[in-house]
Amino acid sequence: MKLRHKIIFFAVTPLLISFGVIAIVVWHQTIRLGEQQRQSIQEAYRSSKDAELHHYVDLAVHSIAHLYERNDVEGAKREAINILARLDYGDDGYFFAYDFSGNTLVHPRQPELLGRNLWDWENVDGTKTIQRLIVRARSGGGFERYLWRKPSSSTVAPKLAYVIALPKWGWIIGTGIYLDDVDAALANIDRQISGHNLDTMRLIAVIALLSVAAVAGFGLMFNLSEQRVADAKLRELAQRVVLSQEEERARVARDLHDGISQHLVSIKLQTEAAIIKLESPQQIASASDAFEHTVEQMNRLLGEIRHISHGLRPALLDDMGLTSALQFLCDEWNANGELRIDFSFRGTTNASPDVVNTVMFRVAQEALNNIWRHARASSVSLELAEESGLFLLTIRDNGIGFDTGQIAKHPKQGIGLRNMAERLEAVGGSFSVSSSSEGTVVVAQVPLLTKEAFYA
Repeated sequence: MKLRHKIIFFAVTPLLISFGVIAIVVWHQTIRLGEQQRQSIQEAYRSSKDAELHHYVDLAVHSIAHLYERNDVEGAKREAINILARLDYGDDGYFFAYDFSGNTLVHPRQPELLGRNLWDWENVDGTKTIQRLIVRARSGGGFERYLWRKPSSSTVAPKLAYVIALPKWGWIIGTGIYLDDVDAALANIDRQISGHNLDTMRLIAVIALLSVAAVAGFGLMFNLSEQRVADAKLRELAQRVVLSQEEERARVARDLHDGISQHLVSIKLQTEAAIIKLESPQQIASASDAFEHTVEQMNRLLGEIRHISHGLRPALLDDMGLTSALQFLCDEWNANGELRIDFSFRGTTNASPDVVNTVMFRVAQEALNNIWRHARASSVSLELAEESGLFLLTIRDNGIGFDTGQIAKHPKQGIGLRNMAERLEAVGGSFSVSSSSEGTVVVAQVPLLTKEAFYA
């Protein structure tokens, strides 16, 4: 795959994924809002109809209340039946009455039911509707939903009824409304929501296609310029690598010239002078002192060579692993008397990759150099550990600390900290530093992988 195709692919793929996620979220949110709207409408309609039915039944009871208190019970019942049979509202609104045994007393829209006992009568769905109405009324009254034939259309439809009992007469009376209109309205809402969802998905699809086309067009348009920029950055990176190598060579050259060369010249001169003194018996003692001084300088020269070699790459790191190299580094600082460092390790093995060992060692070097230069610390601890699948290096000091936020903002400060962070990021690790007036804590951590897993 060519570079420009890769650029377009990696630009378009996240865009399409984003649109897909947005479409799914919008779809689910729309459905959820539609369901909430439907439920709200249904509850509001149900509440209004409940109140309406309760009001109708109260009116019916009020219309026969004067009869309910008469001593002429049978005559009062006959008059009550006539009053209830004449009460109606709308095309399908009427009142019905049954006695506690299930006999039909009032049913103006279905007169064929009058006088029939419907206690054991089963509805089309197999329920004994009249029994349920009587039980509901005798238990204190309330609402009951069932299927019943609609007078205006002669079709079976869901109905919501409200019934109460008249215990003195052994009656129940009630009325109901048909819910097929409500179901039709809710079905219409469902259709509207579904239509809105489809329209929204179509709109998102159109926007996605236009966006993909725009990205592809701009990608092709700017491909050459972006490629030139990428090439320039690669050249700049190569130059930085070369410059870094040259700076390292220059540092080593300075160390050799300023340190080792000076020692060698001094040793050469002192050796020549001692040899001349040996020619004179009177100066043999002086020549011996000169040789002893030369030996001391040679020892210092060997220490300088070890220091330079150790700075480039300590042999212990390759031969004995990170733990021994860090112990040697701390011993060097302690021997020089510049810092007092306590080193410890817990459960550390030498199975980690060489590049990770090198990074950890360089982080320790950089941290100790920073402490020596800036912290004014009297006590330093360096701990290497394995913990929860991590390779941990912790350096603590009791120095004066510094403002980490201010260092991070300043482009010319904190170079050592940035170098440590970049080294760790290159091997998949992380770096953190916390500092206060009581001291500074530097923590470097890398996932604990074997050499085989690291290089796989």
